[in-house]
Amino acid sequence: MDDFLLRHETPLRLSAFLGVLAAVALAETLAPRRARRLSRWRRWPSNIGIVVLNSLLGRLALPMAPIAFAVLCAERGWGVFNLIDLPPAVAVIASVVLLDLFIYLQHVMVHAVPLLWRLHRVHHADTDYDVTTGARFHPLEILLSLGLKMSWIALLGAPPAAVLIFEVLLNATAMFNHANLRLPDNLDRKLRLLLVTPDMHRVHHSPHPHETNSNFGFSLAWWDRLFGTYRAQPADGHAAMTIGLGQFRDPAEQRLDRMLTQPWRGGADTYVLNRRDAA
Repeated sequence: MDDFLLRHETPLRLSAFLGVLAAVALAETLAPRRARRLSRWRRWPSNIGIVVLNSLLGRLALPMAPIAFAVLCAERGWGVFNLIDLPPAVAVIASVVLLDLFIYLQHVMVHAVPLLWRLHRVHHADTDYDVTTGARFHPLEILLSLGLKMSWIALLGAPPAAVLIFEVLLNATAMFNHANLRLPDNLDRKLRLLLVTPDMHRVHHSPHPHETNSNFGFSLAWWDRLFGTYRAQPADGHAAMTIGLGQFRDPAEQRLDRMLTQPWRGGADTYVLNRRDAA
């Protein structure tokens, strides 16, 4: 099984990414939640370009992919689930859930540490909100995230199958919950009992700091409720709310070259998490 995952990891993940991207892009075209501020032609080349750049840099900086690292951990007996005897299905499910918790905590961290927020705000500087926003992150944040992910895999001893499931799930839900997609209210209420929905996560992209510093979850919707960072709706309403940060509203800031230099321009303290933001 591990050999199969190692051989087919890239095509499996790429197929899932492209399939979800196409499906969500079509859905948000058919049932948009908001009017666009800029056209897809103005934003998508940069948002998709940074995904390609991140993929190339990630492979160069950390040639061993997370799944291959999980195989190495299993071979060497590293991590909790490689030290205790659990049914394989239990270890897989527990690993996926705990990895999602770690992503939630990492997301809180990049909002709480000013230096990390400067990297993360590239994601928040998108002045529209659609499927490509879910993959728009600064390369240095991606490298940091990869390093942390390797640490969590080693700590847990997450099975390779769990790592693949988690990676596919994280990418798919990030694109889904950033979709410019109108869901029926009843469906949204039911879905967000388990998964982060577009309306739930859109609150997080508000320019109001108390809303920016809420709804940190990417996949499972439990963590925000559990840790007190949940906000049901934006104060300004989904149709009228502003998306993005005030200091990067010039359309030129959506160019790839400008996105890459944003961490070194402008102030950062306004949106850094503090206790009042989560109150």
